Amino acid sequence: MKKPFVAGNWKMNTDSNSSVELGKCIASASLEAAGHDVTVAVCPPFVYLQAVARALSASSVAVGAQDIYYEPKGAFTGEISASMLKDIGCTYCLCGHSERRHVIGETDELINKKVAAGIGGGLLPILCVGELRAEREASQTNEVVTRQMKNGLAGLSAEKVSAVTIAYEPVWAIGTGLTATPQQAQEVHDFIRKLLGQMYDGRLAEEIRILYGGSVKPDNAADLMGQRDIDGALVGGASLKADDFLAIIQAAV
Repeated sequence: MKKPFVAGNWKMNTDSNSSVELGKCIASASLEAAGHDVTVAVCPPFVYLQAVARALSASSVAVGAQDIYYEPKGAFTGEISASMLKDIGCTYCLCGHSERRHVIGETDELINKKVAAGIGGGLLPILCVGELRAEREASQTNEVVTRQMKNGLAGLSAEKVSAVTIAYEPVWAIGTGLTATPQQAQEVHDFIRKLLGQMYDGRLAEEIRILYGGSVKPDNAADLMGQRDIDGALVGGASLKADDFLAIIQAAV
């Protein structure tokens, strides 16, 4: 049985003091909340990563980056490499978050390079996929997810893909207060798992964790994560409040 995984994406929030305090609060209470039954990670802004990683170094809470660049080093102003992230204590990296796709303009091909760079640099990528509201209304969810999955994992062997976590985040449910129903989310998670089976094999498809992301809150977390193919949550706003995030962790047990 897969170990549930709950990751908090702090986005462009917190400051030098509140980021460390939030991390400490989550670390001190997460073991009490869920023991060792849930994998927990937080993704602070780049500038606070090192401080948060140090504060959590003795805990079971992992640290992830919100983005990564695909080159190992060089004249790439403002970018962060896998080796830099690994050096300061990162375990995970988000790749292709919807805000990177639809606000920053990242392409599937760029995201694929980032996933490969993360794996090559010893990080565990979390590949985010999901459709816009117009795409769902046009019944294009499966088509969009298939394109993002196949392009995002292009050229990667089954062995390398085993390091990846998938996060399904319907764009229309991120920060909007809207949430896919447990049934809607399960349908897409089931589709993703079957797609992985077609792309690789059934064993890998069952082993890979697929998270749901999109306005996950304490009051809907248990219903969402209770679905057969939902293996955890990628949490946005609720991860900025320790009590809410801990309640979601508890719901994953």
